[in-house]
Amino acid sequence: MEAFNNVVTAINGVVWGPIMLVLLIGTHVLLSIRTGVIQRKTFTGIKLSVTPDAEASGDIGGFAALATALAATIGTGNIVGVATAVGTGGPGAVFWMWFTGLLGMATKYGEATLAVKYRVKAADGSYIGGPMYALERGLGQKWLGVLFALFTGIACFGIGNMTQGNSIAESVNGTFGVPKMVTGVVLMVLTGLVILGGVKSISKVCEKLIPLMAGLYILGCVIILVVNGAYVGPAFATIIKGAFNPQAVGGGFVGATIVMCIRAGVSRGLFTNESGLGSAPIVDACAATRNPARQALISMSGVFWDTIVVCLLTGLVLVSAILKDPVGMEGLVGANLTAGAFNAIPVVGPAVLTFGLITFAWSTILGWSYYGERAWVYLVGIKSIMPFRIAWTIVVLVGCVAALEVVWNVADTLNACMAFPNMVALIGLSGVIASETKKYVWDKDAEMGGLMKWMDDVAPQLDK
Repeated sequence: MEAFNNVVTAINGVVWGPIMLVLLIGTHVLLSIRTGVIQRKTFTGIKLSVTPDAEASGDIGGFAALATALAATIGTGNIVGVATAVGTGGPGAVFWMWFTGLLGMATKYGEATLAVKYRVKAADGSYIGGPMYALERGLGQKWLGVLFALFTGIACFGIGNMTQGNSIAESVNGTFGVPKMVTGVVLMVLTGLVILGGVKSISKVCEKLIPLMAGLYILGCVIILVVNGAYVGPAFATIIKGAFNPQAVGGGFVGATIVMCIRAGVSRGLFTNESGLGSAPIVDACAATRNPARQALISMSGVFWDTIVVCLLTGLVLVSAILKDPVGMEGLVGANLTAGAFNAIPVVGPAVLTFGLITFAWSTILGWSYYGERAWVYLVGIKSIMPFRIAWTIVVLVGCVAALEVVWNVADTLNACMAFPNMVALIGLSGVIASETKKYVWDKDAEMGGLMKWMDDVAPQLDK
C-alpha cells in the first residue's frame, strides 16, 4: 500500500504540475475576458439567488441549486484545505486561493451556462446536465463526456464521501471521545434518510443547513479576528508578501518556493470552490431558470461566498494566530492548525470549529451524492440510481473508520482527471458562453438600464 501511495503521490506531482496550473488559470482568464469580466455582476447574482422566478422550468429553485452546490463546496477544504495550503506553501498560498477564486468566478459562470443550455430530461422526467452533456451535445465529443462521468462517478466516493466522513469521525472522536464506529453508523443513517429522497430532499436540507453552518463559522472567525485585532493588519501584509516572496517569510511559517506557494494555493483553491472541476454545474442543470445566464450568475455567487468570504476569513484567522503565537502554533498542521487558532475563543472555540467541520463535511457528502448519481445515470441510465444511493450510504460508514491517506491522494488525482475534459468543454464552447452572456446580461443591460434594474422591475410581477 505504501508503494501504491508513493506512485499516486508522484502522479499528483505531474497532474497538478505547471500544465494544470497554466490550463486552469488560463481558462479563468479566457472566460473572464470573453464574458466581459462577468465578476462585475457578483452582487446581481447574489440578488437573483433570493429572487423567485415563476416563469422558469426545472426541478428545484435557483437558491436550492446554489445551496446544494455550496453544500458540496463549503466543506473540509475551507477548514483543513486552507490550513494545508498554509502549511505547504506558506501564508502566500492564501493569496493564490483568493486570486484563483476571483478569476474562477468566470469559470463557474461558464460551467453553469453550458449546463443549463445543454441539459436534457432523463427517463424519469427530471432535468440532467453537466460537462458530460456539454461535451456530447455541444462539442460532439461523447467519449470525453464518458470519461468525465467515469472520473466523477469514481472520484465522488473519495472527495465527496470517505474523506468527509473520516474528517467528521476524527473530529467527534477527538473533541467528545465518541467511537468512530458510532459516528459512522449515525452518519450513515442520516445520510440515507436524506439522499433516498433525491435532489429535492437534498436541496431542502441544504437550504436550511447552509445558512446556519456558514453563519456560525463566520461569526466564530470574526470573534477570533477581534481577539487577534493587533495582528490582522500584519497578517494581510504577510499573506501578500508571502505570495511573491515566500522564502522571506519567517516567524513560525515554513519556507516555500514560489512554485510550491502557487501550486498549494491554486490546487487547494480548486478543491475548495471547484471552479474548473465541473461538479457544481451538475446540480445547476436541474435548477428552475428562465435562461442559462440567470442560473450562471447565481452559481457564480457561490464562489464569492466559498472562497472570497469563508476562505478569506479562515486564512486571516490562521495567519494572525501564527503571528500572535508562533511558538504555540509551531508544528501544527491541517485541522490541528485551525483548531489551534480557534482556541483563541475560550471553551466555545473548539465547539464552534467542531460543529463547523461536522456540518461542512456532512453537507459535502449530501451534495456530492447527487453529482455521483447523475454521473452514473449518464453512464448506465436511471436503473443505477437506487444501487448508487445504497452504496453511498455504506461507504460513509467505511470512510469513518478507515485510514485515508491513499484515498486523499487518489481523490486529488481524479480531481485533475475531471478538470481536464471539463476545461476542454469550457474552452471549446467559450464562444457559446460569450454569446449567451451578451444576449442575456449585457444586451439586457443596454435595453433595460442594467440587469439589476431589470430584476427590480420583474421581481414584483413574479411574486403576484
